[in-house]
Amino acid sequence: MATAALSALCSDTALIFSRYARQTLRSRFQMLFGILMPLLYLLFFGPLLTDLPLGSRGDSWQVLVPGLLLQLGLFGASFAGFAVLIEKQSGVLERMRVTPVSRLALLLGRVLRDAAVFVFQAVLLVLAALVMGLRAPVGGVLIGLAFVALLTVSLASLSYALALKVNTPQEFGPTINALTMPSMLLSGLMLPMTLAPGWLDVLSHLIPFRYLVDAVRAAFVGDFASAHMLYGTLVGAALSVIAVTIGTRVFTSAGA
Repeated sequence: MATAALSALCSDTALIFSRYARQTLRSRFQMLFGILMPLLYLLFFGPLLTDLPLGSRGDSWQVLVPGLLLQLGLFGASFAGFAVLIEKQSGVLERMRVTPVSRLALLLGRVLRDAAVFVFQAVLLVLAALVMGLRAPVGGVLIGLAFVALLTVSLASLSYALALKVNTPQEFGPTINALTMPSMLLSGLMLPMTLAPGWLDVLSHLIPFRYLVDAVRAAFVGDFASAHMLYGTLVGAALSVIAVTIGTRVFTSAGA
């Protein structure tokens, strides 16, 4: 019984993933446009940090690039819910409601598509960074991509849940902005929080993304067994489980 249920879930998830992956492939410009902001930071902000003491292990590229990778997930996945708002207004969600597809699959298919897109964008960003001077172990880069996927799954799940709870983009957009901007500033995405005043550094530890950023930076200098890596992995895993659980419950209660 359990095996049959798991097989059905995997089949439904693959079906939903395929549907949205095809939509994404038909809009290649949109897929590539998402990398524009991190790429601009890399090109115009990165060289400014080259000779600055950043109070962190590794050179400036090993500090900046991990933050930019997670910035992709933070901003891209957080706004993923706009697609659900469009589907609500066009009746797509209502038509999906009457199908026998698992509600968990309706969520997983979407967030796995998002994770695939942002990991692809992250690979492009890393390639550009290598050209500009980034040097990092292959294992560290792969860990960074895994964290991008984990963050995307978490934030996209919460974004879709929020989109099902609000009625208009005018409600959704400001709410997301109010959450993502403080998260970016307090997590140390652009610069290590060790450069901040003591009170701000303490405050930043209340932001889950801080632990993910520290973990990826540790990976980029080859410090795979550090406390930063442990805390980042635990926080990332816990965040993804909580987010997917919330997203699934909202999808179910909303009749999506």
